Parts: sequence; C-alpha cells; structure tokens
Amino acid sequence: MFLVDSHCHLDSLDYNNKSIEDILSEAQSRDVKHCLSVATTLSGYQAMRQWLMPYFERVSLSCGVHPLNLNDEDFDITLFESLARDENVIALGETGLDYYYQQDNIIDQQAAFAQHIRLGRELKKPVIVHTRQAKQDTLSLIKSENAYSGVLHCFTEDLDTARQLLDLGFYISFSGILTFKNAESLRDVARFVPLDRLLIETDSPYLSPVPYRGKENQPANVRQVAEYLAVLKQQPLDIIAEKTTANFCHLFGIRLC
Repeated sequence: MFLVDSHCHLDSLDYNNKSIEDILSEAQSRDVKHCLSVATTLSGYQAMRQWLMPYFERVSLSCGVHPLNLNDEDFDITLFESLARDENVIALGETGLDYYYQQDNIIDQQAAFAQHIRLGRELKKPVIVHTRQAKQDTLSLIKSENAYSGVLHCFTEDLDTARQLLDLGFYISFSGILTFKNAESLRDVARFVPLDRLLIETDSPYLSPVPYRGKENQPANVRQVAEYLAVLKQQPLDIIAEKTTANFCHLFGIRLC
C-alpha cells in the first residue's frame, strides 16, 4: 500500500524529541511513503528546501505565501518566480483568501492569489488553495484567472462549492476534520466527491484526527484519514490508497510508484 500526505508543514513540527528521519520513518511504517511539504512564506520555503534536500525521494515541495502571512515579509514577485521554477517545486502555495482572520488586506490577498494562479498557469504547476469565509471570491478568482489546475486543501466548504470546484477541474483534499464529531455535513461532501478527484492530507502539525486530537499531528496520521474515508466511501482501504496516490501523481505531474 502507498499513501501520500498531500499537504503538511514539515518545518512546523516539534523536533525536540524527534528528528525529521523519525517523522518520515513513522509515516513509512504506516504506508505513508511520500509527503508534500507546503511553504507559507518565501523565506520559509528557502529554509525548508535546504533542510529537506536529503529527503527529496520521500518529500516534495510547494512554494508560495499563505494569505495570513502576507504582512510577515515583502511578497517579492521576482524572487517568487525564481524559486517556483525549481524542479522540486511541484505546486504553488499555499495561497488563497482568508477573510475569517484578516479583513484589513483583502485587496492584497486577492492580488497575491491572482499572482500565484498566473504563475501556475505559466509554469503549468497547480495551486494549493486555502479559503476561509471567502468562498465566492475564491471561486471567482480561480475562474477569472483561468487557473491551470489545483486543489482546495483541507476542504471545509459546502456541497455547492465542491460541485463548482469539480466543474473547474480542481481536486478536493480532506483532512482529519472528517473524523470530528460535528463534521457530518463535511462527510456528506466526502461521500459525494468522486474517487478520481480526491486527495488526503494531515495539514500537520494541525488538525489531528480522532483519536489523536490534542496531540501534534504528523504525516503518519494520514493513514487515519484514509481509513475513515474508506468507510465513508464504502471502499476497501487499498482502493482509497490507490486512487488518492494516483490522483496526487496526476495533479502534480510526478511518478512515485
């Protein structure tokens, strides 16, 4: 079995008692054999790339600026374009819109999101999209900027949003939130999304699935998401692993197995 954690932040885990080798080995022991480590700032991407270089057989990278990090450093478009061309960068982001935590820079968020989409179109690399309380603007920008391809990560939106994203050719990624007690409407969406458009993720170190809530999330726990999804979709775990890994490879244009 071959599982992929399609979205994690390896540079944000607690390494006081574990090494990156420990984290990846624990993931491997649960059949999680590849991770996509996602940047939230350009400086963070540069540091992460240097640190993870010895692990590129097991880890891929995404380069971009999270909408909530736009005020942390200057969004240098020239630097972004240069970094994004790296062959180890298989996606741009995480990008998108977040009106829940930040509303004083909506114009800047929209401009940065559009720039990620445009560069993705130019480089033929998908965008990894974050959205919170910004559904309509997120969909509008994906449409108006004619996004090359992408995924809405850690999906928490409604069925109508899922339908529109699928119509736009996007993939939908589910995290440990699927296992939360109050997530029944999200489980309905997961039942609806076809197998050939699904991804699974941890978003670690955040959003640990049941029964690990309250503990730091890690890539190994994507196995828990896959097992839960298998029950929802009434499919064997092997099929969920096969389909989500194939979807990952197809979306991001890489070969893993």
